[in-house]
Amino acid sequence: MKRNSLLLWLVISAFLFSCREKNIVPEGNPADTEVNNWIYDNMKTWYFWNDKLPTSPDFTPDPQSFFQSILYKYDATLRPDGDRFSWLEASADELKASLSGETTSPGLEFRLIRYASGGDDLFGIVTYAIKGSPAEKAGFKRGDFFTHVNGQKLTVDNYYALLYTDSEAKVFTMGELDADKKVVSSTATRTVTPTVIQADPVYFDTTFVKGDKRVGYLVYHQFIPGPNGSSSNTYDQELEKVFADFKSKNVNELVIDFRYNRGGYVSSATQIASLIGKGTSDKDVFYYKEYNKTVTPDLEKQYGKDYFHDNFLNKTQNLGGNLNRVFFLTSTSTASASELVINGLQPFMNLYLIGGKTTGKNVGSITLSDKSKRIKWGIQPIVSRSSNSLHSSDYTAGFTPDVAKTEGTLLYPYGDPRDPLLGEALFQIFGTRVARRGVEDSDQPQAGPQVHSSIDRHAAGGNMFFNSPNE
Repeated sequence: MKRNSLLLWLVISAFLFSCREKNIVPEGNPADTEVNNWIYDNMKTWYFWNDKLPTSPDFTPDPQSFFQSILYKYDATLRPDGDRFSWLEASADELKASLSGETTSPGLEFRLIRYASGGDDLFGIVTYAIKGSPAEKAGFKRGDFFTHVNGQKLTVDNYYALLYTDSEAKVFTMGELDADKKVVSSTATRTVTPTVIQADPVYFDTTFVKGDKRVGYLVYHQFIPGPNGSSSNTYDQELEKVFADFKSKNVNELVIDFRYNRGGYVSSATQIASLIGKGTSDKDVFYYKEYNKTVTPDLEKQYGKDYFHDNFLNKTQNLGGNLNRVFFLTSTSTASASELVINGLQPFMNLYLIGGKTTGKNVGSITLSDKSKRIKWGIQPIVSRSSNSLHSSDYTAGFTPDVAKTEGTLLYPYGDPRDPLLGEALFQIFGTRVARRGVEDSDQPQAGPQVHSSIDRHAAGGNMFFNSPNE
């Protein structure tokens, strides 16, 4: 009931603010200035740092330039509390779809790496292929190498145009390791055509058993309750089935793989936290949320102070009572709702992080669009800051792992103990190595620094998404 009431309040307020008098701007493209006025009006209402917006901005630039000009941007010295995550999209409809896991793409996730010898040439490593996508159907799998797209060698200058700007079929030249462990081109090619795909975030799960230790392992890629445009919580229900299976198998150690999870909807974060939390119930606070001084009084007047925290849910599939510890596999791509889950669970149980330092995002956003559809743009502004039940929100620099690990450039299938991150978690649980640590294998290919990750394009750096005014 609270969610529905809030949605109604947001719709009404968005309508009222859109109806007030516009700023009069004598110069510039009339279409751009109309969009910029709309952007500014919404930001003055919802933006977490709305008291830092310029009072008399220039409304004449194009919308993207205007939007960037009014943000309270992060600066390590001048504005350490500033904004790193708000963004603007030319199509609100495409923005909403992408936040629900729907994109037009081949369904291929990858990293691009420089060669160890230096220079501008790159090779690609497949991190995973989305289930049911053209990439999966073409045979792409985690750990594959590629060197060319449409016959052109990948470089730091052309990779974006080759991989992202063309909706036509793409021909990938696959790579292989030569005798010197260098990635070189093979004779194999794979052709994929971008199409509209819906990603299921509940990607992989399995169990490991040794003695009295029963380990549940789950790979979760994005916090999405259900497919784009659907009112059903299909993916949240999948999570319940996975945890019900873990519970039936008496799992007492849990490994959650967030290494590629950039964030998503807080409702799904609450869902998975409620399936994990030890001794938690709907009487316990999962997280607090803080808004700006413009909307806070109205929210408090209508809903009371209890509105500003969300509690755990009661879940029959909850595994917390059986768990000794929870291990989270992380990387620099682990962000937002993933960090919200870690922060929210910390007061209730022992957590152990393995991998890389996380992004450091303790703020959330909503999607703002024009209900009349006259303006096509969509805004994803930061509107709130979160903290756990102890009011701790001190992770803007990211969570530092207990054991630092990288997955390397020789990737193993999900669930393979040779994966450095999973292998380390199993070592911490079982006390012995289940397999050699892949990151130390002599088979590791020669590689320079990483240039790009397709994962980091998701949700413009990770977001916690709340109800949108115009859903």
